[in-house]
Amino acid sequence: MELVKLSPAIKSYIWGGNYFQKFSKGISFETISELWELSLREDGPTLIDSGVNKGKSLLSAASKEDLGSLVDKYPFFPVLVKLIDANDNLSIQVHPSDEYALKNENSFGKYEVWYILSSEPNSGIYVGLNKDYSKEEISEKLYNNSIISALNFYEVKPGEVYEISPGTIHAIGKGVRILEVQQNSGLTYRLFDYNRVDKNGNPRELHISKALDVLNYSKYVPSKCKDTKYFNFEIKDVDDLTIHASEESFILIMCLTGQGNINELKFNQYDSFFLPAGKEAKIKGRGKFAFISMK
Repeated sequence: MELVKLSPAIKSYIWGGNYFQKFSKGISFETISELWELSLREDGPTLIDSGVNKGKSLLSAASKEDLGSLVDKYPFFPVLVKLIDANDNLSIQVHPSDEYALKNENSFGKYEVWYILSSEPNSGIYVGLNKDYSKEEISEKLYNNSIISALNFYEVKPGEVYEISPGTIHAIGKGVRILEVQQNSGLTYRLFDYNRVDKNGNPRELHISKALDVLNYSKYVPSKCKDTKYFNFEIKDVDDLTIHASEESFILIMCLTGQGNINELKFNQYDSFFLPAGKEAKIKGRGKFAFISMK
């Protein structure tokens, strides 16, 4: 396989918006919550949008050689990359560690990194507890709908990076759009969802018991995004660049700003491309790019 342009899987939830429609990302959807830009999951596979495999899923078309030799380290493909538009607050939630998830869910846990793409005035994110709490204290705040008072709120700006480790309580706030790079896991435990109901009028499912089991009750201390054992993630300003993917891993190339060509394919803002392991891509143009690969 050569370099290919990707077409994301589109997810629409009650908190989504229409920010990405203006970039021709899923224009037929009234509401877009998440665009799965790199997904080899059966519940939302990314499609190929160029070349001989156009219309096929990356899951079905990419060989082990295309993915790279590092994929053999993992029981399943280790990375999931999303664009997220929070037109309303997401639920207050937490993700389990590998240790807990493997023992209780027959799955890996979820570590994720957020790169802020854009934000409305005064919008932000909730990350971590604002002091040490006991399990009983958090349970009481959930009972009386005051859990927000226990969280840190950070107003965000484009270009900022946040690390969300397993056990860290968190939520994306209204008016924030992010690039999320995460472990390929669907495990999310909701603690609070503003008493919202789904499209059928039913309360959205909560997972309070499990969430309380995995929550980190210590005061949150912000840290710089450290290396993860699952993926490499780099943001670069580009003015013509040649990229070589090693035999160990593919590279996901996502344009965050700018326009031009990658090999013979045009790129615009928020376009994503899959560069197979062992292949080369020549970027002709200027912009800011995200480069993501296995580790």
